[in-house]
Amino acid sequence: MRDSDRTTNDYEYSREVLFDLIEKGRGALEDMIEVARESEHPRAFEVLSGLMKNTADINDKLLDLNKKHKDINVKDEPKAIGQTTNNLFVGSTTDLQRMLQQNKRENNVVDITPRLNDKE
Repeated sequence: MRDSDRTTNDYEYSREVLFDLIEKGRGALEDMIEVARESEHPRAFEVLSGLMKNTADINDKLLDLNKKHKDINVKDEPKAIGQTTNNLFVGSTTDLQRMLQQNKRENNVVDITPRLNDKE
């Protein structure tokens, strides 16, 4: 069995166990809410708050498991190297505007933006 298959199997099993714990925790929460309401005992509310915290922690563990699984799978894939192109124009704004107008004329681009100054 390959390592990636083992990792996937472990991930699926861990995920299933965490889902089961969350569902059981939710059921226990409902029961404990009833006990705390009826008894109005401080210890019952303390146990209820602990149960709520444990259920929330299990939810966090499920999210962490998903992140770790994603990180493991991303490490196996080669990263794509992107190319960055930096363009630099050295000149005045008038020169830039002239160059852009010339480029529009050469490419037969119709400029539909309203002009602030029609003094060209």
